[in-house]
Amino acid sequence: MTTVREVMSTDLVTVGPSTMMIEAVRVMSKAQVGSVLVLEDGALVGIFTERDVLRAFDQMHADPARVSPMSKGMTGDPLTIGPNATVGEAMDRMLDGGFRHLPVMEGGTLVGVVSMRDLARSISKG
Repeated sequence: MTTVREVMSTDLVTVGPSTMMIEAVRVMSKAQVGSVLVLEDGALVGIFTERDVLRAFDQMHADPARVSPMSKGMTGDPLTIGPNATVGEAMDRMLDGGFRHLPVMEGGTLVGVVSMRDLARSISKG
């Protein structure tokens, strides 16, 4: 069985919790990713996704959201998965949670992120 370690991205795109949402959107756009991981002192404290952008701009309105810190719009304490989990386990966790990006933790250390696209590619090539 294919594991998360085999399909995850280790090229992490990160921001801090005080980063303004508009800057996080720029980082996501430049890196061509759908999420950024929010780290504080090296520890994962949240994830900010395309859906979080939409929610922030809807609930906070565009101008306040642009200049608000990540801590106001991110999903805090996100669910994670281990690198030795199977692709099927990761997909189940994403489908059950209704999200498309899953941070990968090994022994309390952030080691990667896996997306629904990563999982779908691994299945279609399998």
